[in-house]
Amino acid sequence: MPLTTQATPTTYWLEHAWLGTHVEPGVTLDVADGRITAVRTGADTPPPGATALRGLTLPGLANAHSHAFHRALRGTVQVGTGTFWTWREIMYSVADRLTPETYYALARAVYAEMALAGITCVGEFHYLHHAPGGTRYDDPNAMGEALVSAAEDAGIRITLLDTAYLSAGFGAAPNHHQLRFSDGTAERWAQRADALKERAHARIGAAIHSVRAVPAGQLGTVADWARERQAPLHVHLSEQTAENDACRDAHGRTPAQLLADHGALGRRTTAVHATHLTTEDIELLGDSHTGVCMCPTTERDLADGIGPAARLQGRGSPLSLGSDSHAVIDLLEEARAMELDERLRTRTRGHWTAAALLRAATADGHAALGWDDAGALEAGALADLTTIALDSVRTAGPLPRLAAETAVFAASAADVRHTIVGGRQIVRDGVHTLVPDVPTALAESIAAVRG
Repeated sequence: MPLTTQATPTTYWLEHAWLGTHVEPGVTLDVADGRITAVRTGADTPPPGATALRGLTLPGLANAHSHAFHRALRGTVQVGTGTFWTWREIMYSVADRLTPETYYALARAVYAEMALAGITCVGEFHYLHHAPGGTRYDDPNAMGEALVSAAEDAGIRITLLDTAYLSAGFGAAPNHHQLRFSDGTAERWAQRADALKERAHARIGAAIHSVRAVPAGQLGTVADWARERQAPLHVHLSEQTAENDACRDAHGRTPAQLLADHGALGRRTTAVHATHLTTEDIELLGDSHTGVCMCPTTERDLADGIGPAARLQGRGSPLSLGSDSHAVIDLLEEARAMELDERLRTRTRGHWTAAALLRAATADGHAALGWDDAGALEAGALADLTTIALDSVRTAGPLPRLAAETAVFAASAADVRHTIVGGRQIVRDGVHTLVPDVPTALAESIAAVRG
């Protein structure tokens, strides 16, 4: 059954609720037509007819950066050593075997795993457009439509970040793997992307894969497409020092400077990773209020480094979080990793409060994906919620008023008890209501594309 909003007015009673600044006990939410219509405090017990959500209820989590098919790499790419570039070859081998049908099955299982982790919205950075060799499907957007359908059938929202990927690197022709990714030119990319349609659970954005994959003279075409539609624009930025070096060799400037020169920075843009930045790069991103999506579990898995998240936010860049290659799917782990990685780098504690980390995982993540009406427990917001158990072996013991700190610094995806999207329960007591056996769905869909 696809995602629908809860048509019948519903009342949820939250044993503890995160209201943006503090934990409030005994909160009721009235929901109608998929949105919160009223928030009331002071309810010690569930009102008659209300659905009780015991634990800490947060706004639904937003996974701002995902490559769904990378989930098939989990475990495999942790064998032995290597670099980002050797990891990429394994990634290509999986991409080569995907079809619209197998991609739908894999993505549906991955998005169901996200729902079990409390994620109610995903930003899918989608560049696997065509058949092997670059042949277009009868529907040129068959792969993107598979992802949109997978999200619907897993019960979560999606922003499909349709990605321009035109070059193997600074003007070089795509290699044989990358022919699946390329539309040839940014103009042809835009023509294909124009055919994608939004729907209740899905919004359409754009992405520049990287400055190495989109020639400088075509960056503006992608940026203009997003600007004209007031759509999100995402871009992998300075994930590797090799990219920075090659960009300087080709253009005499850093990737951030190149994007700025072509009008690709700004409030609707999110730079993903932003790991290796100069002081001038940080100023460019912050002063333009370009967002930054940190993906700590992937960045450490690939040995990328620790990005300057605190300096970026201090300069003016809002932060969001993503699980990227899905080494794990756990936005709570991403949130605490951002703080803990910064502690390791600086040998000081307390760069972000639990409240700030939760904002990155909720409101700011949704904003980065074009869902400004989600990410808060307030009247008028989309009724997208997640409830974290406070009585598991990881979370039992702390005072309820410290539930936000407990969730961020001790809980995991395994502690998610309920997930609600549009007022409708997608996960109930840790069980997905639309995909009843998520592990089997994952195992079977991954086996279908494994070499």
